[in-house]
Amino acid sequence: MGIISVEHTNQLFWLGRYSERVYTTLNIFADRFDSMIDLDTDKYEEFCLLQEIPNIYTSKEDFASRYCFDERDPNSVYSNLIRAYDNAIVLREEIGSLTLSYIQLAVYAMNKAKESPAPLLELQHVRDNIVAFWGIVDDSIDDEHVRSIIKFGKRLERIDLYARMRMDDKEMRREVARLNFRIERTGLSYSRKKLAHINYLVEDAPICYGKLVEEIESLCQC
Repeated sequence: MGIISVEHTNQLFWLGRYSERVYTTLNIFADRFDSMIDLDTDKYEEFCLLQEIPNIYTSKEDFASRYCFDERDPNSVYSNLIRAYDNAIVLREEIGSLTLSYIQLAVYAMNKAKESPAPLLELQHVRDNIVAFWGIVDDSIDDEHVRSIIKFGKRLERIDLYARMRMDDKEMRREVARLNFRIERTGLSYSRKKLAHINYLVEDAPICYGKLVEEIESLCQC
């Protein structure tokens, strides 16, 4: 196992977070698209509030387009995918060209979706390529620390997003259990006190989602 620099550790962590952010936000967007567009005009406003992103959108149609594809919007899915790609590019030596290629394919699929008259169908290819990326991480990266740091970022981001969207208790406990398993394999410094509190929060009913987000965000400063 080689020594991973502090800079590359940070980039591996954020590669995991940004790739997960793209995947989960696209899942949420797809699940709620019909209600945001056809049924409830306030759904996108609620989404922005829960995600703590500024509601810069002028209508539900504007949200549906810009939240996915606007490269000038730092909170868009497109912007987060490009951040994942930027981290993957500089990590080519650590993750390998094949692993990188699936992030590149996700970017290609996102650009196709932007021009498509049926973007939800094309966005499924973005999600498929992110899933393939995670599979290749497991299959092709020999360094356990490299794998674990990417997957730790992924788990932490998923818990953050799930907590913001008020996912049910069972899902939250499942993801925190996976986080417990992964964090010990990263070699990263983290607060054991905060991790214990995170475990307590998901076992307590009802879950204090706001506090869970706060603890997750400060668990490990990468």
